[in-house]
Amino acid sequence: MSAGANAFPILRWVALSWLLVWLPSYVWAWGWANLLHLCDMAVILGCVGIWWGSSLLISSQAVGSLAAGILWALDVGWRLTTGRFLVGGTDYMWDGRYPLWVRLLSGFHIGLPLALLWAMRKVGYDRRALALQAAIAAALFVAARFLPSDLNVNYAFRDPLFHRAWGPAPIHLAVIFFFAVAFLYWPTHLFLSWMFPLAGATK
Repeated sequence: MSAGANAFPILRWVALSWLLVWLPSYVWAWGWANLLHLCDMAVILGCVGIWWGSSLLISSQAVGSLAAGILWALDVGWRLTTGRFLVGGTDYMWDGRYPLWVRLLSGFHIGLPLALLWAMRKVGYDRRALALQAAIAAALFVAARFLPSDLNVNYAFRDPLFHRAWGPAPIHLAVIFFFAVAFLYWPTHLFLSWMFPLAGATK
């Protein structure tokens, strides 16, 4: 399997072009703090991984974005068909205060996982991805706690299901972290380990 900076001669330029459009647009619309969202960090790290042909970065962001992308698509689709949100978190897509073209850039929730899955066909899946993504998530959960509580970035103040805090900050963050790893990252890790050859393995 090919790896390294030349692994994706075309896709790496697509990833770079996307970052050059998406990053300033998102910062302009929602500010720098918005980049602390796990999904937004996945765009940056995923594109960097594609640029460098890094199976570890590509794999880790696949672990972090695959389930999130499915939930995002389900929520948007449910809102379009029923007028209500299924799980919540995509209400900004209907917020007229922001230009429609900026909101449509959130389609990366679907495009990024697809691009990462395609990339892993070439570079394989790195089993260290779960540990790396868990570490990234832990850091972003803690960082999000320093943002205003009404933003609730990464659900650092209120969980997405019951919309409540689970005790003091350390306990709540531990609960959110456990949920993310046990119910999102770990199953995705098992699926990707089964679906793709391991990075560095010979054919």
